[in-house]
Amino acid sequence: MTDDEGRRDRVRNSRAYGRARGKAREYLHNPGELDNLVARARRKAAGISRGPFTNLWDSLMTALRLLRAYARGQYRDVPWQSLVLIVAAIVYFVMPLDLVPDFLAGFGFLDDAVLLGWTLKTVEDVLADFEAWESGHGDKSDGDTGPPSQR
Repeated sequence: MTDDEGRRDRVRNSRAYGRARGKAREYLHNPGELDNLVARARRKAAGISRGPFTNLWDSLMTALRLLRAYARGQYRDVPWQSLVLIVAAIVYFVMPLDLVPDFLAGFGFLDDAVLLGWTLKTVEDVLADFEAWESGHGDKSDGDTGPPSQR
């Protein structure tokens, strides 16, 4: 097992991620709250260094756009398990106190990046399908979370 796999497994098996999975299901049954979660994640993402998120930034922005479209009833062609994984990772990302608290300088976002990286890799086909759908629709007014060609 590599160091990255070990970190990923520690995060996925943590109580914080377990709480995030439970909250994910709640968010998915409340579109208004899901939309608020996306807004919180966008604000947090805008205020942090992209350092640990550099390689997954575009996928993270795509996932946030997907969740916003899902919450608004615009896009529903997403497997339920993929939705739960994405929302749980976003909940974990916005939680200030998770496995490694975000206020720990230099380390606080590493667990978030590991979990987001694993999640976004796991659902990459779902994100690609969403981007294909999105490219055929005109409303991409989510500011900096728009498709790369729209930024």
